[in-house]
Amino acid sequence: MPARLLLVEDDPAIARTVIYTLEREGLHINHSLLLGDARTLIAGTRFDALILDVGLPDGNGLELLRELRQHAQHAAMPVLVLSAHGEEIDRVLGLELGADDYVAKPFSPRELAARVKGLLRRAVTSPPVATATVADANPFRDDALGQRMHFNGQPLALTRREYRLLSTLLAGAGRIHSRDHLLTAAWGDDSESTDRTIDTHIKTLRAKLRAVDASCEYISTHRGMGYSLEIAKG
Repeated sequence: MPARLLLVEDDPAIARTVIYTLEREGLHINHSLLLGDARTLIAGTRFDALILDVGLPDGNGLELLRELRQHAQHAAMPVLVLSAHGEEIDRVLGLELGADDYVAKPFSPRELAARVKGLLRRAVTSPPVATATVADANPFRDDALGQRMHFNGQPLALTRREYRLLSTLLAGAGRIHSRDHLLTAAWGDDSESTDRTIDTHIKTLRAKLRAVDASCEYISTHRGMGYSLEIAKG
């Protein structure tokens, strides 16, 4: 079955170009002009990835991205953000909200196709299944096949990057992971992200874990070295 993508773009000329380019790559594209229509489509259809414009007639595309990342069902959907501005603030905000990639307009259709295929390729590459250091005390359950993490029996609404970070920490529970190692695990070797990106995502992960269990800090900071996950309380 070809991958199914949702394109949310209000410029008909850009939309036609993107659809033509991606359909030539064998992908199936649904197109929405408005955020409201996109929300309806997402609620009733399973998409393998989302291409999301920032400036739309009925709102900012980043608001839809924020909504998706707050719901476990859609938190892991790969999202590529488009922006007419190309300004750093759009790029940083999109990535911090959980976008997997970012392309500024005007863009090369071939480059966009390559970025989309890269997203889809990485989406089917699951990290190793985590092994608990202290099985009986482990509140985490890593569903590597579904790319979802359960904590104290509850599914966590994680972005793809947050899931990969937490899965990597869990797989090496008790061990200190450098920021470089975590960047490679969650973003890949070709990432342009920085240590600040890791710190931001760790901060968000901690907040999501505290929302379920505020009695313990599971992620520890080791100054100048990195982060570790401690799964045994006490």
